[in-house]
Amino acid sequence: MQAFLLVGAGGALGAMSRHAFSMAIGRFWPGSFPLAILLVNIVGALMMGITIGLLARFMPAWQAEARLFLAVGLLGGFTTFSSFSLDTIILIERGELAHAALYVALSVVVCLAGLYLGLLITRGGAA
Repeated sequence: MQAFLLVGAGGALGAMSRHAFSMAIGRFWPGSFPLAILLVNIVGALMMGITIGLLARFMPAWQAEARLFLAVGLLGGFTTFSSFSLDTIILIERGELAHAALYVALSVVVCLAGLYLGLLITRGGAA
């Protein structure tokens, strides 16, 4: 139960942070290119790397709880792309290059297809 609370609290803060960050970027970038979400994904991935690296190096005693709150909750709520990036790098570091490539390809292609299918379903076949 404690794990769910840690993830939930971090996730709420992360989602609110993503919204605030996106709104702030939107004030300076009125164009149609989704710069705010791109920057959220980049910042989130960078912060995920820093967070995981620091936890492993300096806080092994309570790494599990901190990882749940910071990595899974806060950064996962800020951008799931950071979690995707971490999973991909872990596969690469383990030498599982084929699995990493498959994970990236399936994540991008199947998620885009899933979103498009959802639009087709809800729009009556006209996306």
